[in-house]
Amino acid sequence: MVFSITGIAQSTKKQMSKLIQDEFQFADKQYRYLIKNIPQDKMPQSYNISAGKVISREITWWCSGFYPGSLWMIYEQIKDPEIRKEAERTLALIEPNKTFTRDHDLGFMMLSSFGNAYRITKDPKYKDIILTSAGSLSTRFCPGMQAILSWGKMADFKGPVIIDNMMNLEMLNWASQNGGDKKYQEIAIAHANTTMKNHFRADYSSYHVIDYNINTGEVLGKKTFQGYSDSSAWARGQGWALYGYTMMYRFTKDQKYLDQARNIAGFILNNPALPEDKIPYWDFNDPKIPEVPRDASAAAIMASAFLELGQYTKAKEKQRYIDTARQILISLSGEKYQSEPGENGGFLLKHSTGGLPLNSEIDVPLIYADYYFLEALKRYKDWYLL
Repeated sequence: MVFSITGIAQSTKKQMSKLIQDEFQFADKQYRYLIKNIPQDKMPQSYNISAGKVISREITWWCSGFYPGSLWMIYEQIKDPEIRKEAERTLALIEPNKTFTRDHDLGFMMLSSFGNAYRITKDPKYKDIILTSAGSLSTRFCPGMQAILSWGKMADFKGPVIIDNMMNLEMLNWASQNGGDKKYQEIAIAHANTTMKNHFRADYSSYHVIDYNINTGEVLGKKTFQGYSDSSAWARGQGWALYGYTMMYRFTKDQKYLDQARNIAGFILNNPALPEDKIPYWDFNDPKIPEVPRDASAAAIMASAFLELGQYTKAKEKQRYIDTARQILISLSGEKYQSEPGENGGFLLKHSTGGLPLNSEIDVPLIYADYYFLEALKRYKDWYLL
């Protein structure tokens, strides 16, 4: 077998090139269908199979940026004017979020959407919106605990910081490196360091929620909100951690972030609960495995993160990350995980799990699963097929 300079067999490159092309063509058709099934003032979130209707959320819901972001990535590959028109319409709808400060999700909302729009169009108005959004997110930084507060006070938490918050640091880093205040990246670094100190166990699995005294930084509790138990490894949380520290290395080139990402990758890849098709169960420690739901969204996030981690590593380690991501993409594009044309309201993927302990979004399509699946396809094409 003849290998290219990237270490991927030519036959595999041909296979993946066709798969990626087919998947974006499929996404274009599915999202044309999805466009017809959503209200004009909300963002699509999931699909109620029994009711046969798309579930949509208000624009301040944390997932509001994933639909326009997905549209922009589809447009980038297919150049479908109907898709671009919808992308631009939904950007205008969520633009008011740029001053939203009630939780930590501004990065999800505004970089996933306006970030892709700016990357593709270079329209300066999109950049300005991202910079304003970064300023809004920065107001949630608590100097006493050296972290961004995820939520407000709740019955069970005084100063909750969730592992998901690592993802929102990307917008702060980007803003500082693209004309915004340098303090944004300083906040991102402080938050990443605090999270590295307190969120991880000896095996590099992550707790979901660390509860802090926001004035002193004292850790009050290490808990979960969406995982099986306080001590379990909630699958999507491990994906957020892997992606977050890989991204932090991209912006800072600080070796400790790369080392952290590699250690998190080791926990995932060496875990005996990881299925052969690489689509994880919703929590690595659910004692009822394998009779529990999978989480396609966690798999998509991990695939995208593994592809970036492969950019910063070498030899067998690099190849393992690429091979794992490729297996995930092949699995997700197969009949087990992918919707049939016109199925599930127009969403791409099936079998994601939002919050099982909350009895919420179990074994359903989810908009962010589609988003990170498309991002992983794009990354594979851009980095490993050229």
